[in-house]
Amino acid sequence: MDFRLMGIGIDHPLVNAFHHILDDDNKNKSEEARSYVRDAKAMATTAADVKEYPKSYVFVVDMPGLKSGEIKVEVEEDNVLVISGERKKEEDKEGVKYVRMERKIGKFMRKFVLPDNADLENINAVCQDGVLSVTVHKLPPPEPRKPKTIEVKIA
Repeated sequence: MDFRLMGIGIDHPLVNAFHHILDDDNKNKSEEARSYVRDAKAMATTAADVKEYPKSYVFVVDMPGLKSGEIKVEVEEDNVLVISGERKKEEDKEGVKYVRMERKIGKFMRKFVLPDNADLENINAVCQDGVLSVTVHKLPPPEPRKPKTIEVKIA
């Protein structure tokens, strides 16, 4: 299963142009449109690695400085894994000002359509040292159907 996003990095000029478009004229949009824009920006800036093992899929997302309570992992309808949360700006302290601010703040989200063999009842999420690992176990392959013998009766 191919989980890649067109092979474009988040520092690519197309992604930067996309951010610029999303930021323009945000005041005149409906709440639904603003929500869509926020979600699109959050998805475009959240990098993830996806690994496939013989018995599972593992989604790895860097989340430095976040506590497990600030991260949400859920499965939506149609086998969609959603990893989301929010990194908030530190409270300003008196006499302290930012000289440079490069770390991203705000909402983040990634959505992945899970394959049909994903065991939706057997998903684990662990955040250790600022790295979230979500393991989605695979369902065992279905057993091959055995031929069924039909008794032929004499009429």
